[in-house]
Amino acid sequence: MITSMPDYYHEPALVLTALLLPAFGYLYLRFRDARTLLWFLGFFFAIAAMVLLYTVSPQVFSAGMHPWVQAAGEASFQISSALFLGSLSPVVFRLGRLHVLYVIPYTVPLVIYSILLYGVFGGVTPHGGWFLLLFGLGSISFAAALLWGLVKRSLPRGLGFSFSAALGGVAFWVFFELGPARALNFVESANLVMTALILSFVFRRFSPGVALSIMGFLAWSLSALQMVPSIVRDAPLDVSLLRIIVMGKVVAAMGMILLALEDELALNKAASERERRARRELEAYAKLILPRRRVEDFDRQGAEICETVVTHSRFSQAALLLHGAGRYRVAGFAGMGAATAKALDELAGRIPATGFLTPLLAPPAVEQSQTVRLDLTPWLRPGDDLKHLGLTSVFAVPMINRAENEGALLLAGMRAMRTGRGEEPLRPDDVLPIEMLTARLQATRSQTMLFEKLVDSEKFGHLGQLAASVTQQLNNPLTVILGYASLLDETATLDPQDRKGVESILIEARHMRSTLESLSRIARPNSDELAAVSVTELLADLEELHRAEFLQRSIEFRLNIAPALPRVLCSAQQLRQAVRQCLQFAIEAVESPAAAPDVPKTIRLEAACEDSLVQILVAHSGPGFLNPERAFDPYLFPQDGRGSSMGLSLCATILRDNNGRASAVNFEPRGAAIILELQAA
Repeated sequence: MITSMPDYYHEPALVLTALLLPAFGYLYLRFRDARTLLWFLGFFFAIAAMVLLYTVSPQVFSAGMHPWVQAAGEASFQISSALFLGSLSPVVFRLGRLHVLYVIPYTVPLVIYSILLYGVFGGVTPHGGWFLLLFGLGSISFAAALLWGLVKRSLPRGLGFSFSAALGGVAFWVFFELGPARALNFVESANLVMTALILSFVFRRFSPGVALSIMGFLAWSLSALQMVPSIVRDAPLDVSLLRIIVMGKVVAAMGMILLALEDELALNKAASERERRARRELEAYAKLILPRRRVEDFDRQGAEICETVVTHSRFSQAALLLHGAGRYRVAGFAGMGAATAKALDELAGRIPATGFLTPLLAPPAVEQSQTVRLDLTPWLRPGDDLKHLGLTSVFAVPMINRAENEGALLLAGMRAMRTGRGEEPLRPDDVLPIEMLTARLQATRSQTMLFEKLVDSEKFGHLGQLAASVTQQLNNPLTVILGYASLLDETATLDPQDRKGVESILIEARHMRSTLESLSRIARPNSDELAAVSVTELLADLEELHRAEFLQRSIEFRLNIAPALPRVLCSAQQLRQAVRQCLQFAIEAVESPAAAPDVPKTIRLEAACEDSLVQILVAHSGPGFLNPERAFDPYLFPQDGRGSSMGLSLCATILRDNNGRASAVNFEPRGAAIILELQAA
């Protein structure tokens, strides 16, 4: 920096900026923001330049080190101003496999320019090839600046290019008219002007931080006026200008500290708002009453579910895709027209049941999320209405269990949300409540399907028992009838008319026995094929599924699984349903009116192995059973307000079908437990 006035005018800026520098370091260590780090480095190099040019340089001049010290100082000024530009416009271009910031090819030639001009030539304008070399370095920076300005990022493309072209043209005019040293000073001022301009576009708000930063950088950039002869000859004006420049550095530092604090306050406010929004969203989803007796009744809730999602989430369109009868179909929709829903339903019918929503076909929408970006174009046909309606890509939250994909919740029309740093992209916490709802939908639908199957099985079981009883009661008299009829048939003294009557009795009796044999086969139900199931994985999945519900209900849940627990022989889906029924009964028990209000609500889920049996214990701190021996009787209504024991009856049925046993015990002074025993594999 060339100036004709005494150097002590820079001491206040040097001291105050040095005192403010630790604040940038603390802000970076506190928030780990790359922009704050670049601001810290920018003011660090600015302080280094002021120390080298205005403190060290006069003291070492007599030792012959002054040219290289001045070269280091001027290079530091160029790096400092370029870091401010790069922090506000971090645009990159591809160089092979590398991504290079535009600020690098813009700054490196200027640094080499400073070293050659002040270090090699001592600030004297060279001639011949060296002069052309300086011109070439400036041209490289100018070309990088033009390409940088063409990229639409922080500034509009035309504005950035035009400002870069205008300031670069003035810099070349100064280069040829006033010399390379003055041109380098003007480039530094141009960088500061561009920084102030970009600030106004990046931070689209009127705040103390924005105002102070823009005023500081504009005041700092006034150093280019010191090359005007009329100002240099006017000592009072030059001193006033120098004071403004010095104060501009301090004001810029204070303004950018305020900017960093304002940004973090805005981010904290946005995070708090996101947390409140997620809590309200979870509360709205928790109010949905999903359990139904039949799967058809559950699927009819699709429109209500989608309407709730559209009302409380970031998405303005939702559709529930469910699998049934060998194909996918739209069970409900909200936020979209009937034509769109109809076209989506037609497309759903073309989606294959296998391979849908696999990671290869559907990449994750955000990190650490189950939500995926689903491209619908593979299933679109020529002239498809969805293509005309512009719905060719959606977000999808899959409903996948261990066996198959039961469907997905399709989302579109993401609502824009603005923060202190622009429009907020999709975040994991935006889809987490929807993913929890979808997991609940999948679990409840699977539970409803199994419940429906178990109810039918229970009905057929009772029908089988009735059939067995009827068969047993009719077989005895039928045997007597057949015996006496056979004896009469073998008697030779019967006349033809009586023999014909005996033969009719034998024919009808044998027909009745055939009917009873068919009826007896109904009493022997076919059991599902058993497999080796990991109890550890099953209980861990259930704990993960119910964790949010336990937290919401303020229930302390404890999971204790013995190490090296063997697998059990059973149906995995049926065992999962049995444990879920026990957990649901335990939740109702600890929240029943008969539960003591001063006793903490706790539920324990434990698994251990004893000999060849694996025992699963579901214990709770609520009231005990009135009669543990009859805990699994169907349609038994306890007196403590917990509802019927139909779920426990189904649980006992499941255990019997899987060669196991269910029992109930009471604890003293309070509490009870359900014990499920299964054969180890």
